[in-house]
Amino acid sequence: MTEHESTTTVLRKNKKVLIASLTGSAIEWFDYFLYGTAAALVFNKIFFPMVDPVIGLILSYLSFSLTFFIRPIGGVLFAHIGDRIGRKKTLVLTLSLDGRCNRHDRSAAHV
Repeated sequence: MTEHESTTTVLRKNKKVLIASLTGSAIEWFDYFLYGTAAALVFNKIFFPMVDPVIGLILSYLSFSLTFFIRPIGGVLFAHIGDRIGRKKTLVLTLSLDGRCNRHDRSAAHV
């Protein structure tokens, strides 16, 4: 393989990584945008109907801001777990925990 071919291969891989990173980040920030909009317009009325609308808005934004504080803690915790038991097993663990939490939320909503 010549130097030109290896450079082309590296550039192609870097382009794939860049596109995947940009796509993932765009989806993530779109999700934050939707959640923030819903927190401003809907969540204070649904989750905090008994309090003053301004207090409900503040509480809904506080619940929205928790993701920015909890996420780094989860990153450190699950990076450590991933180093111990492997990244793939950690991915399966986090997805199953998320599925269990969502299933529990749905069953609690019907009570």
